[in-house]
Amino acid sequence: MRSPNKRAKKKFKRRKRRKARRNQVLALPDKSLWIKHNYIAGCDEAGRGPLAGPVVAAAVILPRNFEDPEIDDSKKLTAVQREKLFKVIIHSAVSYAFGIVDHETIDRINILNATKKAMYQAVISLSPVPEVVLIDAVKIPDLPAGYEQMSLIKGDTLSISIAAASILAKVHRDAIMRKYHEKYPQYHFDQHKGYPTRLHRSCIQKHGPCPIHRMTFKLL
Repeated sequence: MRSPNKRAKKKFKRRKRRKARRNQVLALPDKSLWIKHNYIAGCDEAGRGPLAGPVVAAAVILPRNFEDPEIDDSKKLTAVQREKLFKVIIHSAVSYAFGIVDHETIDRINILNATKKAMYQAVISLSPVPEVVLIDAVKIPDLPAGYEQMSLIKGDTLSISIAAASILAKVHRDAIMRKYHEKYPQYHFDQHKGYPTRLHRSCIQKHGPCPIHRMTFKLL
């Protein structure tokens, strides 16, 4: 006879598997495109909301029919999960690249245009040239002829290529902000990565803005 404890554990595992299936990126856009194409790129960014530091975009071409049930929108994953998947993605990818636009440029051209600029840099750096670029929510202006792009609302929850790019961008940007923490430890960028948390705002209140703060953003 099974103990209540064992039954509870089994039930918990079943529930966890069902939840994982519900949350899994089904990759329907990718699978549909992989029927006709070999090189599908996903592109996404990290760092539109923070008060400091750069916006970082990543673009990645995954192997045709690539699958990994753990890859998901970076916002749904823990830092440990993202770090683990970052290694999986860069070791599996046909190609990946980053685009980084600093805080001064963000202040000059605004965050939306800076995001598009970072995405352009990332996509244009891929080799081979992707046949189709899947992007989360925005269109990238001025891509050369031959770069077909598809903008998907909530693309990071629909496309495994975009979800993978979101993980690359987030992990890479977090690493940049940890470096900035070494230079400006009084702001604790290693903890909030520049996002407008209570801790970050209290640091700005106490020390004033530092050289990497976005001065066109509402800092307090």
